[in-house]
Amino acid sequence: MTVPKTAVLVLDSAEPELLAQFYAELLGATAGPAPGDGDLLLVTGPTGVVLGVRRDPDHIPPSWPLPEGSQQAHVHILVDERSLDAAEREAVALGARPVAAEDDGGLPGSRTTLRRYADPAGHGFTLTVIGEHIAR
Repeated sequence: MTVPKTAVLVLDSAEPELLAQFYAELLGATAGPAPGDGDLLLVTGPTGVVLGVRRDPDHIPPSWPLPEGSQQAHVHILVDERSLDAAEREAVALGARPVAAEDDGGLPGSRTTLRRYADPAGHGFTLTVIGEHIAR
């Protein structure tokens, strides 16, 4: 019998409150402290915890994507294709920095269906159309 577990991707940040709030607003979720861990904030959506943000005063933003092509660990945010441009505007207004947009020709009249960003602490995330190949 397997012991019940929950897995959560945790991002380090020198300012975890700000980063947790960024993701909470971007995902339409809430952010709050993890029970029993004063250095961990949990971003929770309607289906449960979706992301953790841990305090690391020595956090150094990652270099993403690397010039060699490795994407490193990153958050993949799936969006309906009709909402991709609006999701991009929301992300940038909240403090995301565009990194790259690949022209894959998948969405007529749009430059791409996969857009890469750095969050305010420098972690990589993508906005991509639901149904696109997740492993890019």
